[in-house]
Amino acid sequence: MKGDNYNLWSWGFTKSAENWNGRLAMIGFIAVIITELTTGKSILDFLAIL
Repeated sequence: MKGDNYNLWSWGFTKSAENWNGRLAMIGFIAVIITELTTGKSILDFLAIL
């Protein structure tokens, strides 16, 4: 596996797909935290779910 580039976008269950999934999950988590800090509401209140 030496020399594999895990930053390339490829479909299916690959190591690069898992890396992208983790990165996008971190961005989403930070977006939720920023939304809660700026509005003073939880994300469920902000989306009018609760």
